[in-house]
Amino acid sequence: MCLGIPGEILSIEVDEQQMRKAKVRFGGITRDAYLDLVPEAAVGDYVIVHVGFAISKVDAERARETFQLLEEME
Repeated sequence: MCLGIPGEILSIEVDEQQMRKAKVRFGGITRDAYLDLVPEAAVGDYVIVHVGFAISKVDAERARETFQLLEEME
């Protein structure tokens, strides 16, 4: 089982293989993620990332709720 945590897309670029790659912020951590599975994703959107690929979009309110629950759990 995997835990999907939403992250906010900060920027998008196209890499040398012509793949869209985003900088995604998860709380205080920023990681790269490919957007092949969510081509409609844009800067400011929230996405669920699994093994380096954004697998779905999630709305901002749901993302905030998830972050709040994770902070409560510590």
